[in-house]
Amino acid sequence: MNLISESQYFPPVIFFKSSYKISNIIIEQCESYQKLSFRNRCQIAGAEGVIDLSIPLVNGRDQKALIRDVRIADSLPWQANHWKTIVSCYNRSPWFSYYRDGLEELYRRPFGYLLDWNRECLDWVLRVLGMPRTVSGTTEYKTDYRPDEGVDQRGKWLPKNRESWGNEAPRYHQVFEERTGFLPGLSILDLVFCEGKNAIRYIQS
Repeated sequence: MNLISESQYFPPVIFFKSSYKISNIIIEQCESYQKLSFRNRCQIAGAEGVIDLSIPLVNGRDQKALIRDVRIADSLPWQANHWKTIVSCYNRSPWFSYYRDGLEELYRRPFGYLLDWNRECLDWVLRVLGMPRTVSGTTEYKTDYRPDEGVDQRGKWLPKNRESWGNEAPRYHQVFEERTGFLPGLSILDLVFCEGKNAIRYIQS
């Protein structure tokens, strides 16, 4: 079975829950870039609530280029800033030290294209979760897919609707939960740092 999805920056937990029984993930790489999505943004938990980590893009977020041609604005130190924020938010989480070195190495590597960065993020998470999947990209844009072609989940989860679909994802103990309450629908990073090797059990549930 195939799952067709847009490219995402450390996707929300629900992405992995919905793809748990899927053997092949197909990333849409022939669409026009769309803003206000998880294509260049992921959301993590901070002491004051949800924090957006946004990747700056060449020509900004209003561009109409194909997603495979969207370049990261590497003149800005976004990787260093994102990593600093991740450390600040999760340094006290139970499993952060276990995954820290591998993830820090990823944040030190230069990337020119958003699609390449997101693919590396996805591959990292699949390895950590122990979810071997075949990951490929589309070769043409299709408005719709037949049921026998796969499950089309493009555009299903958007940051602005997080609180409505976030409750479909599992609930677990978060670092700042006593202060902020449980924040649903966050990036898979939140679950991994909080539950570690048990994260896959929450995805299965």
